[in-house]
Amino acid sequence: MADLRINLAGIESPNPFWLASAPPTNSGYQVQRAFEAGWGGAVWKTLGEPIINTSSRFAAISFNGKKVVGFNNIELITDRPLEVNLKEIYETKKRFPNHAIIASLMVEPSREKWHEIVKRVEDVGVDGLELNFGCPHGMAERGMGSASGQQPDLVESQTMWVKEVAKTPVIVKLTPNITDITMTAKAAVRGGADAISMINTINSLAGVDLDTWNTIPHVAGKGAHGGYCGPAVKPIALNMVAECARNANINIPLSGIGGISNWRDAVEFMLMGATGVQVCTAAMHHGFSIVEDMIDGLNNYLDEKGILSVTELIGKSVEKYSDWGNLDLNYQTVAKINTDICINCNKCHIACEDTAHQCIDMLTDPKGNKYLKVREADCVGCNLCAIVCPEEGAISMIELPREKIAMTWNERQHALASLRG
Repeated sequence: MADLRINLAGIESPNPFWLASAPPTNSGYQVQRAFEAGWGGAVWKTLGEPIINTSSRFAAISFNGKKVVGFNNIELITDRPLEVNLKEIYETKKRFPNHAIIASLMVEPSREKWHEIVKRVEDVGVDGLELNFGCPHGMAERGMGSASGQQPDLVESQTMWVKEVAKTPVIVKLTPNITDITMTAKAAVRGGADAISMINTINSLAGVDLDTWNTIPHVAGKGAHGGYCGPAVKPIALNMVAECARNANINIPLSGIGGISNWRDAVEFMLMGATGVQVCTAAMHHGFSIVEDMIDGLNNYLDEKGILSVTELIGKSVEKYSDWGNLDLNYQTVAKINTDICINCNKCHIACEDTAHQCIDMLTDPKGNKYLKVREADCVGCNLCAIVCPEEGAISMIELPREKIAMTWNERQHALASLRG
């Protein structure tokens, strides 16, 4: 069995699965139950000046019969007194000394405010701090959350203020509601951050009720933008983690967040540079016990690969992630249909004929049986047919023998410039 222990910027935990700062980490009761279930760490629901939350505050997107593909919330930071939270953090850490407890913090952009809350929180024995520069609603309108996280200078200065007094590692949580997340990540590095976590939720409106015309959710007939998370945001989060991981100026550990629902998702994030992962929506959907499958699945995967420690996964796919201009224009794949598996639903033919390259023919064999065949000469290897096919293994993408040497767009442009020059 592989070693699942991780060390994120000096914060140790028995496995890479942490609960993100959110409703599941709102109290000592919940965090202790999570640790009993097997979670390696928890980022406590954001501490600051207690606020008043609304009712209702959650909404979910379902698709094609699957519940909670996306999740939307207009909930804010803790609505409980700081003293109560600190007492429960102390008690939880005393009971679970080997589990990671990180305090998520949010205060107004003031050196004095940051100094005050950092000292109070560290006094109860947390393993680290996470600065919440990501909340896109409610707190942002008060100058905190993503209002700070969208401004690199504020990310840098506030991180620096925290580092002036912090004795534990400082993680900066970034907002995805920005054009280039590497800009704020680099600002966090300049401010002295020990690690970065991403992503926080994405600005969103879950929907509109077609009968009442109210937003979903609504509060007495009024709605507001909220934060979007869940499986639907995973590709966005994975890209942002990868962008930071491959940037030489962001040379600190990363904590991956966003749509992580199982051990496979966790492995993907770690391969793209994350030291560990944080989970919220999946726990809210299925409960704390999901971590059992995550741990078992990760252990089995590592054993099958012959990997002794989960840390060996970190960043192994980063070098494979680049810019479009570095992709080989002469690499070619084509679709191949296995008629023994094909159920003749014709979805591939419809998709290709209507929206792709019209290279799948409907043919009839000598016995009068209809079948589908790809005209390889016209196939561009777009993958659409394989994507829409409902039958596993019916369509495969096959690499063709090379006829031309590898040539990227950047190399092509350089060659053309040389000829002109």
